[in-house]
Amino acid sequence: MQKYLAAENIQYDEIQHEPSMSSTRTAQACHISGDRLAKGIVLRRDDQYILAVVPASHHIRLSDLRTTLGNNVDMANEAEIDQLFRDCAHGAVPAVGKCYGLDVIVDDSIETQPEIYMEAGDHETLLRLTHAQFAHLTANAPHGRFSAHV
Repeated sequence: MQKYLAAENIQYDEIQHEPSMSSTRTAQACHISGDRLAKGIVLRRDDQYILAVVPASHHIRLSDLRTTLGNNVDMANEAEIDQLFRDCAHGAVPAVGKCYGLDVIVDDSIETQPEIYMEAGDHETLLRLTHAQFAHLTANAPHGRFSAHV
């Protein structure tokens, strides 16, 4: 992922934090709003995978995604996710799909944030990007409303 971000000329800061096993706990540990922490959720559609990006403070609404992407969309299982993100710790999916060969769809609710944080592929490091840097990474991704605030 670091090579991909460098190739895309993305500037970011690394923030170390206590190990945490959920995006909500990560936001709490880093004293940031869950609205600013982008979490990647891996979906399966037929024989392909898609990365949905939503704020950590939200839950994905599969029914809304199925309206947009088709009824054959479901959550990927842990084994599939581990295969796709081999260089990441189990469950630490970065919100950057392109460098893993995945199409991305971004929830509109994260677009209003002035800065975005995301997992760096472990459970101890966040990356902080400006809104402009995150927008550059997701420029060609479709956007929509498919999550609800917890």
